Amino acid sequence: MSETLPDDAAGSGAGETTVRVRITGRVQGVWFRGWTVETAQDLGLDGWVRNRADGSVEAVFQGAEETVARMIAACHDGPPAARVTQVTRAAEPPLTEPGFRQIATL
Repeated sequence: MSETLPDDAAGSGAGETTVRVRITGRVQGVWFRGWTVETAQDLGLDGWVRNRADGSVEAVFQGAEETVARMIAACHDGPPAARVTQVTRAAEPPLTEPGFRQIATL
């Protein structure tokens, strides 16, 4: 189940948005972070992805609204070995650092 973003979701410019997502299920040890980095970079998104100690994966995606929506939709499947049970999302303040990267586990 996904949360609905408010109409005033944070963005870095006209038609842009910044969203934090939490992905749960079998999402660690299945190359989810690597897949996320490759997919987000291919889409031209800014942001980051990391594992969380609770077994979930967390990411922030920033870019054109429709591109961020495509990335979030892709996260519902993830890489072939993943078994996603839930993707939740929330508005996030705009990022200042360009590019997409993997960061340390929280």
